[in-house]
Amino acid sequence: MNSNEFDRLLNNLIRIGTVVDVDHSRFLARVVTGGNTTGWIRWCVQRAGDAKTWWPLSVGEQVLMASPGGDLETAVIVLSLYSNQHSAPSSTPKVYTTDYPDGASETYDANTSTMTVKGVKNVIVEAAESITLDTPKVICTQHLSTQTLSVEKGGTMQGDITHTGGQMSSNGVVVDSHTHGGVQRGGSRTDGPQ
Repeated sequence: MNSNEFDRLLNNLIRIGTVVDVDHSRFLARVVTGGNTTGWIRWCVQRAGDAKTWWPLSVGEQVLMASPGGDLETAVIVLSLYSNQHSAPSSTPKVYTTDYPDGASETYDANTSTMTVKGVKNVIVEAAESITLDTPKVICTQHLSTQTLSVEKGGTMQGDITHTGGQMSSNGVVVDSHTHGGVQRGGSRTDGPQ
């Protein structure tokens, strides 16, 4: 091996480049680095065992590659780097943010212990047994729809309530169809509801 070949392999051990193509079905990408375009190479993931993560690269993303033996054909994309095209979503210490391409974002601010998710259209949570919200207060600012409701420790309601269909029962008395005994026209009061 001559010195030029040795230098080439040494220079290729670690390279910075830009993703130019992504094959999502094969989990591979191609990268331009130093005027060269790699073949289809793999990228590192957070987990790929019993637990798996899927977070594909995007075209234009700047990456750091490691090439075993200095051969770019065996390179692996190790991690991503901020760039002029894709800068950091925040520069505030102790604020951890993920921005998504549709404008949605999730942020945890450790300064105020606040988690914020915004810009999403739908949130779907499926649980086979239960979901627990363990907090002193749950605030819903818009319409809340539920198929069944069980209130176990009392509460209060304000504003108009409209009930249609079925029966409304209070302490064993059906409110919309109960009867009163001892009814006689005039100023007398009725007996209690039945």
